[in-house]
Amino acid sequence: MTTPRPAHHAAPPLDCPAHAGARTVERLYGPEFAADPMASYTRLRAHGSVAPVEIAPGVRASLVIGYDTALEVLRSPERFSKDPRRWRALADGTVPADSPVVPMMAYRPNALWTDGDDHSRLRGAITDSLGRVDPDALMRHVEHSADTLIDRIGPKGRADLLHEYGAVLPLLVFNELFGCPPATGDKLVEGMSGIFDADAGSEKANAVLAEGVAELVALKRAEPGPDVTSWLMAHPAGLTDEEMSHQLVVLLGVGTEPQLNLICNGLRLLLSDDRFAGDLARGTMPVEDAIDEVLWTDPPMANYAVHYPIHDQELDGTLVCEGEPILISLAAANTDPGLSGERRTGNRAHLAWSAGPHTCPAKGPARVIAAVALEKLLDRLPNIELEIPVEKLEWRQGPFHRALAGLPVRFPPISRRV
Repeated sequence: MTTPRPAHHAAPPLDCPAHAGARTVERLYGPEFAADPMASYTRLRAHGSVAPVEIAPGVRASLVIGYDTALEVLRSPERFSKDPRRWRALADGTVPADSPVVPMMAYRPNALWTDGDDHSRLRGAITDSLGRVDPDALMRHVEHSADTLIDRIGPKGRADLLHEYGAVLPLLVFNELFGCPPATGDKLVEGMSGIFDADAGSEKANAVLAEGVAELVALKRAEPGPDVTSWLMAHPAGLTDEEMSHQLVVLLGVGTEPQLNLICNGLRLLLSDDRFAGDLARGTMPVEDAIDEVLWTDPPMANYAVHYPIHDQELDGTLVCEGEPILISLAAANTDPGLSGERRTGNRAHLAWSAGPHTCPAKGPARVIAAVALEKLLDRLPNIELEIPVEKLEWRQGPFHRALAGLPVRFPPISRRV
Protein backbone atom coordinates (compact mmCIF):
# COMPACT_ATOMS: atom_id res chain seq x y z
CA MET A 1 0.00 0.00 0.00
CA THR A 2 1.84 3.06 -1.23
CA THR A 3 1.16 6.73 -0.69
CA PRO A 4 1.45 8.80 -3.88
CA ARG A 5 3.93 11.65 -3.79
CA PRO A 6 1.93 14.90 -3.77
CA ALA A 7 2.39 17.25 -6.69
CA HIS A 8 4.81 20.13 -6.08
CA HIS A 9 3.36 23.50 -5.10
CA ALA A 10 5.00 26.85 -4.64
CA ALA A 11 6.12 27.73 -1.11
CA PRO A 12 3.61 29.43 1.18
CA PRO A 13 3.66 33.23 1.24
CA LEU A 14 5.98 34.75 3.81
CA ASP A 15 3.13 36.08 5.92
CA CYS A 16 1.69 32.59 6.27
CA PRO A 17 1.87 30.95 9.74
CA ALA A 18 3.97 28.21 8.09
CA HIS A 19 6.80 30.77 8.13
CA ALA A 20 6.41 31.59 11.81
CA GLY A 21 10.09 30.79 12.24
CA ALA A 22 11.29 31.57 15.73
CA ARG A 23 7.86 32.44 17.03
CA THR A 24 7.01 30.23 20.00
CA VAL A 25 4.17 27.84 19.32
CA GLU A 26 2.45 25.30 21.54
CA ARG A 27 3.67 21.74 21.10
CA LEU A 28 0.99 19.07 20.84
CA TYR A 29 3.43 16.27 21.58
CA GLY A 30 5.69 15.16 24.41
CA PRO A 31 4.94 14.13 28.00
CA GLU A 32 3.79 17.58 29.17
CA PHE A 33 1.05 17.80 26.55
CA ALA A 34 0.00 14.18 27.10
CA ALA A 35 -0.33 14.73 30.84
CA ASP A 36 -2.41 17.92 30.64
CA PRO A 37 -3.65 18.89 27.18
CA MET A 38 -6.27 21.23 28.64
CA ALA A 39 -3.49 23.47 29.94
CA SER A 40 -2.23 23.79 26.36
CA TYR A 41 -5.71 24.59 25.06
CA THR A 42 -6.11 27.25 27.75
CA ARG A 43 -2.87 28.95 26.71
CA LEU A 44 -3.84 28.71 23.04
CA ARG A 45 -7.13 30.54 23.65
CA ALA A 46 -5.12 33.75 23.96
CA HIS A 47 -4.78 33.58 20.15
CA GLY A 48 -8.54 33.40 19.61
CA SER A 49 -10.34 30.47 18.03
CA VAL A 50 -7.43 29.59 15.69
CA ALA A 51 -3.91 29.14 17.04
CA PRO A 52 -0.46 28.14 15.70
CA VAL A 53 0.82 24.78 16.95
CA GLU A 54 3.57 22.27 16.30
CA ILE A 55 2.31 18.69 16.02
CA ALA A 56 5.73 17.05 15.61
CA PRO A 57 9.27 18.44 15.47
CA GLY A 58 9.30 20.94 12.62
CA VAL A 59 5.68 20.30 11.61
CA ARG A 60 3.52 23.42 11.97
CA ALA A 61 -0.25 23.67 11.68
CA SER A 62 -3.17 25.81 12.76
CA LEU A 63 -5.41 24.39 15.47
CA VAL A 64 -9.06 25.37 15.62
CA ILE A 65 -10.08 25.51 19.28
CA GLY A 66 -13.41 27.39 19.04
CA TYR A 67 -16.66 25.44 18.67
CA ASP A 68 -18.34 27.72 16.13
CA THR A 69 -15.16 28.08 14.09
CA ALA A 70 -14.74 24.30 14.07
CA LEU A 71 -18.24 23.90 12.65
CA GLU A 72 -17.45 26.55 10.04
CA VAL A 73 -14.48 24.52 8.77
CA LEU A 74 -16.18 21.13 9.02
CA ARG A 75 -19.27 22.31 7.13
CA SER A 76 -17.52 24.31 4.37
CA PRO A 77 -16.03 21.88 1.83
CA GLU A 78 -16.11 24.65 -0.77
CA ARG A 79 -13.46 26.52 1.28
CA PHE A 80 -11.57 23.74 3.06
CA SER A 81 -10.40 20.56 1.37
CA LYS A 82 -9.63 17.20 2.96
CA ASP A 83 -7.09 16.24 0.26
CA PRO A 84 -3.56 16.09 1.80
CA ARG A 85 -1.97 16.44 -1.64
CA ARG A 86 -2.57 20.15 -1.01
CA TRP A 87 -0.15 20.06 1.97
CA ARG A 88 2.58 22.37 0.69
CA ALA A 89 5.17 21.71 3.39
CA LEU A 90 5.08 17.98 2.67
CA ALA A 91 5.17 18.52 -1.10
CA ASP A 92 8.21 20.82 -0.99
CA GLY A 93 10.13 18.72 1.53
CA THR A 94 9.85 21.14 4.47
CA VAL A 95 8.11 18.28 6.25
CA PRO A 96 10.08 15.09 5.52
CA ALA A 97 8.20 12.03 4.31
CA ASP A 98 9.39 10.09 7.37
CA SER A 99 7.96 12.58 9.87
CA PRO A 100 6.06 10.62 12.54
CA VAL A 101 2.76 12.38 11.77
CA VAL A 102 2.80 11.66 8.04
CA PRO A 103 1.17 8.18 8.25
CA MET A 104 -1.85 9.79 9.91
CA MET A 105 -2.00 12.75 7.52
CA ALA A 106 -0.70 11.68 4.11
CA TYR A 107 -3.01 11.07 1.17
CA ARG A 108 -4.72 7.72 0.77
CA PRO A 109 -7.49 7.11 -1.78
CA ASN A 110 -10.19 6.70 0.84
CA ALA A 111 -13.32 8.48 2.03
CA LEU A 112 -11.39 10.41 4.70
CA TRP A 113 -8.99 12.18 2.34
CA THR A 114 -11.17 12.89 -0.69
CA ASP A 115 -13.65 15.57 -1.70
CA GLY A 116 -16.63 15.89 -4.02
CA ASP A 117 -17.68 12.98 -6.22
CA ASP A 118 -14.77 10.77 -5.14
CA HIS A 119 -15.76 11.21 -1.51
CA SER A 120 -19.43 10.54 -2.25
CA ARG A 121 -18.64 7.29 -4.07
CA LEU A 122 -16.31 5.95 -1.39
CA ARG A 123 -18.44 7.18 1.50
CA GLY A 124 -21.52 5.59 -0.06
CA ALA A 125 -19.79 2.20 -0.22
CA ILE A 126 -18.85 2.42 3.46
CA THR A 127 -22.26 3.65 4.62
CA ASP A 128 -24.14 1.00 2.66
CA SER A 129 -21.87 -1.82 3.87
CA LEU A 130 -22.03 -0.78 7.52
CA GLY A 131 -25.80 -0.47 7.13
CA ARG A 132 -26.00 -4.21 6.48
CA VAL A 133 -24.69 -5.00 9.99
CA ASP A 134 -27.51 -6.43 12.14
CA PRO A 135 -27.62 -4.26 15.32
CA ASP A 136 -28.93 -7.15 17.43
CA ALA A 137 -26.21 -9.46 16.16
CA LEU A 138 -23.62 -6.78 16.89
CA MET A 139 -24.85 -6.40 20.46
CA ARG A 140 -24.84 -10.17 21.00
CA HIS A 141 -21.30 -10.46 19.71
CA VAL A 142 -20.07 -7.61 21.92
CA GLU A 143 -21.74 -9.20 24.95
CA HIS A 144 -20.21 -12.59 24.17
CA SER A 145 -16.75 -11.09 23.62
CA ALA A 146 -16.97 -9.06 26.82
CA ASP A 147 -18.02 -12.12 28.84
CA THR A 148 -15.12 -14.11 27.38
CA LEU A 149 -12.60 -11.46 28.41
CA ILE A 150 -14.12 -11.00 31.88
CA ASP A 151 -13.94 -14.78 32.38
CA ARG A 152 -10.20 -14.54 31.74
CA ILE A 153 -9.49 -11.75 34.21
CA GLY A 154 -12.22 -12.42 36.79
CA PRO A 155 -10.48 -15.13 38.86
CA LYS A 156 -7.27 -13.06 39.17
CA GLY A 157 -8.79 -10.17 41.15
CA ARG A 158 -6.74 -7.57 39.29
CA ALA A 159 -6.12 -6.57 35.68
CA ASP A 160 -4.89 -3.88 33.38
CA LEU A 161 -8.21 -3.15 31.70
CA LEU A 162 -6.57 -1.32 28.84
CA HIS A 163 -4.46 -4.23 27.64
CA GLU A 164 -6.67 -7.09 28.84
CA TYR A 165 -10.10 -5.69 28.01
CA GLY A 166 -10.32 -2.34 26.23
CA ALA A 167 -7.73 -3.14 23.57
CA VAL A 168 -8.88 -6.71 22.93
CA LEU A 169 -12.65 -6.21 22.74
CA PRO A 170 -12.67 -3.89 19.69
CA LEU A 171 -10.32 -6.31 17.90
CA LEU A 172 -12.64 -9.25 18.53
CA VAL A 173 -15.59 -7.22 17.24
CA PHE A 174 -13.67 -5.99 14.18
CA ASN A 175 -12.51 -9.51 13.32
CA GLU A 176 -16.07 -10.78 13.49
CA LEU A 177 -17.67 -7.94 11.50
CA PHE A 178 -14.97 -7.84 8.82
CA GLY A 179 -14.30 -11.57 8.51
CA CYS A 180 -10.70 -11.05 9.61
CA PRO A 181 -8.55 -13.96 10.89
CA PRO A 182 -7.04 -13.31 14.35
CA ALA A 183 -3.41 -13.30 13.13
CA THR A 184 -4.22 -10.67 10.51
CA GLY A 185 -6.23 -8.71 13.06
CA ASP A 186 -3.19 -8.58 15.34
CA LYS A 187 -1.15 -6.99 12.54
CA LEU A 188 -3.87 -4.45 11.84
CA VAL A 189 -4.14 -3.35 15.45
CA GLU A 190 -0.35 -3.24 15.93
CA GLY A 191 0.00 -1.06 12.86
CA MET A 192 -2.93 1.23 13.63
CA SER A 193 -1.89 1.74 17.25
CA GLY A 194 1.63 2.61 16.10
CA ILE A 195 0.64 5.30 13.62
CA PHE A 196 -1.71 6.90 16.18
CA ASP A 197 1.23 7.36 18.57
CA ALA A 198 3.01 9.44 15.89
CA ASP A 199 6.48 8.62 17.17
CA ALA A 200 9.70 7.17 15.76
CA GLY A 201 8.00 3.83 15.10
CA SER A 202 5.24 5.26 12.92
CA GLU A 203 6.84 4.38 9.59
CA LYS A 204 7.37 0.74 10.59
CA ALA A 205 3.83 0.58 11.99
CA ASN A 206 2.47 1.88 8.70
CA ALA A 207 4.23 -0.97 6.88
CA VAL A 208 2.72 -3.54 9.26
CA LEU A 209 -0.70 -1.99 8.71
CA ALA A 210 -0.29 -2.17 4.93
CA GLU A 211 0.69 -5.83 5.15
CA GLY A 212 -2.33 -6.66 7.27
CA VAL A 213 -4.91 -4.97 5.05
CA ALA A 214 -3.38 -6.53 1.93
CA GLU A 215 -3.77 -9.96 3.54
CA LEU A 216 -7.42 -9.29 4.38
CA VAL A 217 -8.25 -7.99 0.89
CA ALA A 218 -6.60 -11.01 -0.76
CA LEU A 219 -8.45 -13.40 1.54
CA LYS A 220 -11.85 -11.86 0.87
CA ARG A 221 -11.30 -11.72 -2.89
CA ALA A 222 -10.71 -15.49 -2.72
CA GLU A 223 -13.25 -16.33 0.00
CA PRO A 224 -16.05 -13.74 0.31
CA GLY A 225 -18.47 -14.12 3.19
CA PRO A 226 -21.27 -12.37 5.10
CA ASP A 227 -19.00 -9.60 6.39
CA VAL A 228 -18.33 -5.90 5.86
CA THR A 229 -15.14 -6.52 3.85
CA SER A 230 -16.97 -8.73 1.35
CA TRP A 231 -19.92 -6.32 1.15
CA LEU A 232 -17.52 -3.47 0.34
CA MET A 233 -15.99 -5.55 -2.43
CA ALA A 234 -19.39 -6.37 -3.92
CA HIS A 235 -20.67 -2.79 -3.73
CA PRO A 236 -21.67 -1.11 -7.03
CA ALA A 237 -18.94 1.48 -6.40
CA GLY A 238 -16.58 -1.15 -7.81
CA LEU A 239 -13.66 -0.58 -5.44
CA THR A 240 -10.21 -1.61 -6.65
CA ASP A 241 -7.89 -3.60 -4.37
CA GLU A 242 -6.02 -0.39 -3.55
CA GLU A 243 -9.25 1.43 -2.72
CA MET A 244 -10.41 -1.54 -0.65
CA SER A 245 -7.19 -1.47 1.37
CA HIS A 246 -7.54 2.22 2.10
CA GLN A 247 -11.22 2.03 3.04
CA LEU A 248 -10.32 -0.74 5.49
CA VAL A 249 -7.65 1.51 7.02
CA VAL A 250 -10.31 4.15 7.67
CA LEU A 251 -12.74 1.65 9.16
CA LEU A 252 -10.04 0.03 11.26
CA GLY A 253 -8.97 3.47 12.44
CA VAL A 254 -12.52 4.18 13.58
CA GLY A 255 -13.19 0.75 15.03
CA THR A 256 -10.15 -0.10 17.12
CA GLU A 257 -7.93 2.67 18.54
CA PRO A 258 -10.67 5.29 19.12
CA GLN A 259 -13.01 2.55 20.37
CA LEU A 260 -10.38 1.44 22.87
CA ASN A 261 -9.98 5.03 24.05
CA LEU A 262 -13.72 5.55 24.41
CA ILE A 263 -14.08 2.38 26.51
CA CYS A 264 -11.08 3.08 28.74
CA ASN A 265 -11.73 6.80 29.14
CA GLY A 266 -15.29 5.89 30.10
CA LEU A 267 -14.10 3.35 32.67
CA ARG A 268 -11.64 5.85 34.11
CA LEU A 269 -14.45 8.35 34.58
CA LEU A 270 -16.89 5.84 36.07
CA LEU A 271 -14.29 4.58 38.56
CA SER A 272 -12.89 7.94 39.65
CA ASP A 273 -15.52 10.67 39.43
CA ASP A 274 -17.78 10.96 42.47
CA ARG A 275 -20.71 11.96 40.27
CA PHE A 276 -20.62 8.49 38.77
CA ALA A 277 -18.92 6.43 41.49
CA GLY A 278 -21.69 7.34 43.92
CA ASP A 279 -24.31 6.01 41.53
CA LEU A 280 -22.32 2.82 41.05
CA ALA A 281 -22.20 2.27 44.82
CA ARG A 282 -25.99 2.50 44.93
CA GLY A 283 -26.27 -0.22 42.33
CA THR A 284 -27.01 1.80 39.19
CA MET A 285 -24.76 2.19 36.17
CA PRO A 286 -24.93 5.60 34.49
CA VAL A 287 -23.04 4.32 31.47
CA GLU A 288 -24.74 6.49 28.86
CA ASP A 289 -24.08 9.57 31.00
CA ALA A 290 -20.40 8.67 31.26
CA ILE A 291 -20.11 8.15 27.51
CA ASP A 292 -21.65 11.58 26.90
CA GLU A 293 -19.22 13.16 29.35
CA VAL A 294 -16.18 11.50 27.76
CA LEU A 295 -17.27 12.50 24.26
CA TRP A 296 -17.49 16.10 25.46
CA THR A 297 -14.33 16.37 27.60
CA ASP A 298 -11.96 13.53 26.65
CA PRO A 299 -12.97 12.48 23.12
CA PRO A 300 -10.96 9.51 21.78
CA MET A 301 -9.69 11.66 18.90
CA ALA A 302 -8.66 14.92 20.52
CA ASN A 303 -7.09 16.77 17.56
CA TYR A 304 -7.65 15.62 14.00
CA ALA A 305 -10.19 16.29 11.21
CA VAL A 306 -7.37 17.76 9.11
CA HIS A 307 -8.36 20.28 6.40
CA TYR A 308 -6.47 22.45 3.91
CA PRO A 309 -7.62 25.95 2.86
CA ILE A 310 -8.40 26.02 -0.85
CA HIS A 311 -7.16 29.62 -0.96
CA ASP A 312 -5.68 32.17 1.44
CA GLN A 313 -8.46 33.46 3.66
CA GLU A 314 -9.36 34.72 7.10
CA LEU A 315 -10.86 32.33 9.60
CA ASP A 316 -12.40 34.19 12.52
CA GLY A 317 -9.89 36.99 12.02
CA THR A 318 -6.82 34.74 11.57
CA LEU A 319 -5.06 34.35 8.23
CA VAL A 320 -4.93 30.74 7.09
CA CYS A 321 -3.00 30.02 3.92
CA GLU A 322 -3.63 27.74 1.01
CA GLY A 323 -2.00 24.35 1.63
CA GLU A 324 -1.40 24.84 5.36
CA PRO A 325 -2.89 22.05 7.50
CA ILE A 326 -5.70 23.01 9.84
CA LEU A 327 -6.51 20.54 12.61
CA ILE A 328 -9.74 20.68 14.53
CA SER A 329 -9.29 20.29 18.27
CA LEU A 330 -12.42 18.32 19.00
CA ALA A 331 -11.49 18.37 22.69
CA ALA A 332 -10.86 22.13 22.87
CA ALA A 333 -13.91 23.01 20.76
CA ASN A 334 -16.13 20.89 23.00
CA THR A 335 -14.83 22.73 26.06
CA ASP A 336 -14.98 26.19 24.49
CA PRO A 337 -15.73 28.64 27.33
CA GLY A 338 -18.18 30.36 25.00
CA LEU A 339 -20.49 27.36 25.05
CA SER A 340 -23.38 27.24 27.46
CA GLY A 341 -22.51 25.57 30.75
CA GLU A 342 -25.69 23.51 30.70
CA ARG A 343 -25.63 19.87 31.76
CA ARG A 344 -23.97 17.62 29.17
CA THR A 345 -25.92 14.48 30.07
CA GLY A 346 -27.96 13.49 27.05
CA ASN A 347 -26.56 16.39 25.03
CA ARG A 348 -25.16 15.02 21.75
CA ALA A 349 -24.08 18.36 20.22
CA HIS A 350 -20.39 17.60 20.85
CA LEU A 351 -17.93 17.30 17.96
CA ALA A 352 -16.34 13.98 19.01
CA TRP A 353 -17.69 12.37 15.82
CA SER A 354 -16.72 15.43 13.74
CA ALA A 355 -19.47 17.13 11.65
CA GLY A 356 -20.39 17.99 8.09
CA PRO A 357 -19.82 15.65 5.13
CA HIS A 358 -17.06 13.76 6.96
CA THR A 359 -19.01 12.94 10.11
CA CYS A 360 -17.97 9.52 11.43
CA PRO A 361 -20.05 6.91 9.56
CA ALA A 362 -19.78 4.39 12.42
CA LYS A 363 -20.81 6.52 15.40
CA GLY A 364 -23.91 4.42 16.07
CA PRO A 365 -22.11 1.06 16.28
CA ALA A 366 -19.21 2.68 18.17
CA ARG A 367 -21.51 3.91 20.89
CA VAL A 368 -23.26 0.53 21.15
CA ILE A 369 -19.93 -1.28 21.52
CA ALA A 370 -18.71 1.10 24.23
CA ALA A 371 -21.98 0.99 26.18
CA VAL A 372 -22.17 -2.80 26.17
CA ALA A 373 -18.49 -3.09 27.12
CA LEU A 374 -18.92 -0.79 30.11
CA GLU A 375 -22.22 -2.28 31.27
CA LYS A 376 -20.96 -5.86 31.09
CA LEU A 377 -17.82 -5.12 33.06
CA LEU A 378 -19.57 -3.17 35.80
CA ASP A 379 -22.34 -5.76 36.04
CA ARG A 380 -19.99 -8.69 36.52
CA LEU A 381 -17.34 -6.83 38.57
CA PRO A 382 -19.52 -4.48 40.64
CA ASN A 383 -16.86 -3.77 43.29
CA ILE A 384 -14.09 -2.90 40.86
CA GLU A 385 -11.82 0.03 41.72
CA LEU A 386 -8.69 1.70 40.41
CA GLU A 387 -5.49 0.21 41.78
CA ILE A 388 -3.71 3.58 41.78
CA PRO A 389 -4.98 7.14 42.24
CA VAL A 390 -6.55 8.49 39.08
CA GLU A 391 -3.98 11.30 38.88
CA LYS A 392 -1.21 8.68 38.67
CA LEU A 393 -2.60 7.16 35.47
CA GLU A 394 -0.34 7.83 32.49
CA TRP A 395 -1.40 9.00 29.02
CA ARG A 396 0.17 7.96 25.75
CA GLN A 397 1.96 10.69 23.86
CA GLY A 398 0.84 11.92 20.46
CA PRO A 399 -1.01 14.94 19.03
CA PHE A 400 -4.09 13.17 17.71
CA HIS A 401 -5.60 10.90 20.36
CA ARG A 402 -6.53 11.01 24.05
CA ALA A 403 -5.30 7.59 25.10
CA LEU A 404 -4.39 6.05 28.44
CA ALA A 405 -1.19 4.02 28.67
CA GLY A 406 -2.73 1.63 31.20
CA LEU A 407 -5.74 1.17 33.47
CA PRO A 408 -4.83 -1.05 36.46
CA VAL A 409 -7.77 -2.15 38.63
CA ARG A 410 -8.55 -4.57 41.44
CA PHE A 411 -11.75 -6.34 42.43
CA PRO A 412 -12.96 -9.33 44.45
CA PRO A 413 -12.18 -12.40 42.29
CA ILE A 414 -15.11 -14.05 40.56
CA SER A 415 -15.55 -17.50 39.08
CA ARG A 416 -15.78 -18.13 35.38
CA ARG A 417 -19.23 -18.70 33.97
CA VAL A 418 -20.24 -22.32 33.70
